[in-house]
Amino acid sequence: QVQLVESGGGLVQAGGSLRLSCASSASISRFHVMCWYRQAPGTQRELVAVITRSGSTDYADSVRGRFTASRDNAKNTVYLQMNSLKPEDTAVYYCEAEATWSTYWGQGTQVTVSS
Repeated sequence: QVQLVESGGGLVQAGGSLRLSCASSASISRFHVMCWYRQAPGTQRELVAVITRSGSTDYADSVRGRFTASRDNAKNTVYLQMNSLKPEDTAVYYCEAEATWSTYWGQGTQVTVSS
């Protein structure tokens, strides 16, 4: 069973930065895509960023230009660098990994941006 563990969340002022990490217990090369989602209270889970096995990325319009996804295959870890944070970025952030027949989720990490 694959485990994904997110870390790096916390409380930051608007305009600040955080870097989230998602460490996998398995080689991330087995996943054709890894994603970052977020969910604020009372809202649906929202796709924030995607990074493919080849390193291609895509982002939600709300974060494009501020967030950057990256991966370190040697560490089996993906990252989400979040800059110019806004109060509306406050949410629990989840890492998701997609293999051919399975999808895995982390437990989430809280990001709170104060105004």
